[in-house]
Amino acid sequence: MASSTFADRPIKKLCLFDVDGTLTPARQQASKEMLDVLAQVRKKLAIGFVGGSDLSKIAEQLEVGGRKVVDEFDYGFAENGLTAYKMGKELPSQSFIKFIGETEYKKLVNFILHYLADIDIPIKRGTFVEFRNGMINVSPIGRNATIQERNEFEAYDKIHQIRSKFVQKLKENFPEYDLTYSIGGQISFDVFPRGWDKTYALKHVEDEGFEEIHFFGDKTYLGGNDYEIYTDSRTIGHSVKSPADTIRILRELFLS
Repeated sequence: MASSTFADRPIKKLCLFDVDGTLTPARQQASKEMLDVLAQVRKKLAIGFVGGSDLSKIAEQLEVGGRKVVDEFDYGFAENGLTAYKMGKELPSQSFIKFIGETEYKKLVNFILHYLADIDIPIKRGTFVEFRNGMINVSPIGRNATIQERNEFEAYDKIHQIRSKFVQKLKENFPEYDLTYSIGGQISFDVFPRGWDKTYALKHVEDEGFEEIHFFGDKTYLGGNDYEIYTDSRTIGHSVKSPADTIRILRELFLS
């Protein structure tokens, strides 16, 4: 039985969405059509986003007309839910650095930086390691790459498996850290404690007693950053190929 928080919604269900590749093209803004469809769905049931990026990056993609992104969704989960909002209000957060410890963190980052220096790829830009509240994000090409450079690296990575090989090296060298390595987006992968994947966000919605929780994501394969929540027994997973695919499924399920 859903609580009174969403008493105005006729359907007592929740839809959660990955951001890149699901609501928007990677690191680009959501279309007006997408935002209109989400607004229509929100009149009927609760909605939320679950992104691996920090909130400022997600806001760049989903904010429109000066309204805060956490006000346009019932739930806002950045960094897999380690930074969380419900009805525009911030919920308690977690910290990667507190969990792993400063000394262990330094060893991990030193190894990553040495490995990055030795990788031979066509181009490198800047911001190769980004520290976030609940994880670190590692990018062989660097997060400062342009959209065209990101597209080219993604195609190169599919052939040469740069990220997959990098992840394997980290697993071999830091088994005692009990970390998860999750490849997402076009150019990077996330590193975080086991269990701090996108299923972490589900902790924040349990108290509402939704009849169903639907999750939409594009990286739903094993090793992708949507895999764990997509396959979780608490969700009904929808694997999408593009934002247009998300719109099609939402219309079929809730707006027809």
